[in-house]
Amino acid sequence: MSEPALEKRNRLPAAERRAAIIDAALQVFGERSYVCATTAEIARAAGVSEPILYRHFTSKRDLYMACLEAMSQRLQEAAESIIDSEPDPREWTFAIPRALDQLRKNAIYPSQMWIQALGEAGEDEELTKYLRRHMRDLHAFAAGIIRRAQEAGGVAADRDPDAEAWIGLGIGLLRSVQARLGGVLTAEDVVTIQRSRRLSLLPPS
Repeated sequence: MSEPALEKRNRLPAAERRAAIIDAALQVFGERSYVCATTAEIARAAGVSEPILYRHFTSKRDLYMACLEAMSQRLQEAAESIIDSEPDPREWTFAIPRALDQLRKNAIYPSQMWIQALGEAGEDEELTKYLRRHMRDLHAFAAGIIRRAQEAGGVAADRDPDAEAWIGLGIGLLRSVQARLGGVLTAEDVVTIQRSRRLSLLPPS
């Protein structure tokens, strides 16, 4: 069966097709890189032709930003689900790292995606503007979690949620560097950082 005939037989509503392309692109970008991944490769992974892909996304950059947006939404949904199932507010501040682990298990690699975006942002003004907003939105979400945990008695009252959220994101970017380069942190380093972070947030016993 020809490719156009196959696409016609498997035609999906536009929103579902767009979501399927994003799903495929998240995996391809995460496993390869923004530079190395091609729209042809992503189209094949999504089971569509490149012309179909370009009906939904005007460029690879447009698709990449859509992937970052979808990844952020899934991260927030996973973190909220973790918080909903965790009665101890002291654990809520670690909902985002745990949500990241969940995404990785589903072959979505936020660390690689963020590092790739940072690498490209310096040469791409539109991507730079998008990434600024993306990081501010992620910070606001993280600060909101810390604030909720603090109000519930799970975070020390003298901690500044906005500052602590930036510290948390900084640790996340450090782990992104480790994921990209390797050899920066040992497994013991990661455990030690997490332990120190936990102790810095806990209210006095």
